[in-house]
Amino acid sequence: MPRNALLASLVLVLAVTAAVVSFVEGNWFGVVWVLMAGVASNMAWFYVRKDRIERARAAEQQA
Repeated sequence: MPRNALLASLVLVLAVTAAVVSFVEGNWFGVVWVLMAGVASNMAWFYVRKDRIERARAAEQQA
């Protein structure tokens, strides 16, 4: 897994945790954390997919 995907996944986990804590405390600021988690999730999938495509292209060129 590429480093950018791992970092985005870490941000995703932290944002979800912060959202849960915010909502448990009754703070509506958790909505911002949910949005940040969505962006981080999309970034992680983007980098994983990009890495798969690059590996497939490299394998095709070697064959």
